[in-house]
Amino acid sequence: MARCVWAGRVHGHTYGLRVHEFRKFASLPRLVEQEFTIALDIHPNDSQDRELLTSHGWRVIAPQVVASDPWRYQAFIRESVAEIMIAKGMYVQSRSGWFSDRSICYLASGRPVIAQDTGLRDHLPIGEGLLVFSTLDEAAEATREVGRDYARHACAARRLGEDMFDSSKVLGQLAKRLNLN
Repeated sequence: MARCVWAGRVHGHTYGLRVHEFRKFASLPRLVEQEFTIALDIHPNDSQDRELLTSHGWRVIAPQVVASDPWRYQAFIRESVAEIMIAKGMYVQSRSGWFSDRSICYLASGRPVIAQDTGLRDHLPIGEGLLVFSTLDEAAEATREVGRDYARHACAARRLGEDMFDSSKVLGQLAKRLNLN
């Protein structure tokens, strides 16, 4: 999942890489008895990480297959049931509220997002359409919750995408903050 094995160190605190977070949640598909598909560029030297994921029910595909052009990327998201967002350790540990632009694409497509909590609770409405987790058990429960009432979560995801990330709203707020009006 990552070529380098070091983790960032800032002010005496070590921040882990995304690969470290993925390892914590590798058994999620097996736990919820579902196959998950993920587009990851795993270096050949990191074959143990690929084996860990595939042995637990992750179907790993090359990002170039699904994101080589905007139409393939859009189709990949549209064909997905939901997104599992696992963040880099620095975002989780710093509680920065980081949220992926990819996750916004899922919401805009009416696909629920099950996100590792980076402090999102402080910035976005969660619980419907966007569910957060910190532990493997919480990730499994969020996955099951989406499955129990998919239609509700899908509608809420789309609504959240429109309410929080619609460009006319976001750009208007940005222009106002920058005194560009």
